[in-house]
Amino acid sequence: QLQLVESGGGLVQPGGSLRLSCAAIGFSVKYYAIGWFRQAPGKEREGVSYISSSSYAIKYADSVQGRFTTSRDDAKNTVYLQMNSLKPEDTAVYYCAAHLIASPTLLPADFDSWGQGTQVTVSS
Repeated sequence: QLQLVESGGGLVQPGGSLRLSCAAIGFSVKYYAIGWFRQAPGKEREGVSYISSSSYAIKYADSVQGRFTTSRDDAKNTVYLQMNSLKPEDTAVYYCAAHLIASPTLLPADFDSWGQGTQVTVSS
C-alpha cells in the first residue's frame, strides 16, 4: 500500500481560500494519477478532482469547477488542491488517493491507496 499524507486543512470563512497538499511517502508520485475526494458527515465520499501523471488530463466535479485547481510538483513528490471561493457546502474531510489507471475518473472505487484525510470547515 502506498502512503499518502494530506495537509493544509482548517477553518476558513466563506469566500476564502485554502491549499491542500498530498505528499507521497516512500514512492515516486510521478507515475500515478491522483484524485481528491471529500466526505461530509452523513454523506457518501465524492470525487472532487483528478490529475493524471504528467498532468496531461485533469478533471473536476461540476460542484467545484472554476473554483478549485489541482496541480502537481513531482520534484517535491506532492500534489495540490487550491480551493478558492469556498462555500459552507465545501465543508468535509478531504482525501487524496492514487491509482495507475490512465482514464480520468472521479469514482472512489477506482483508487487503490488513500491518505488519512484533512478537515476543511467553511464557516463564518
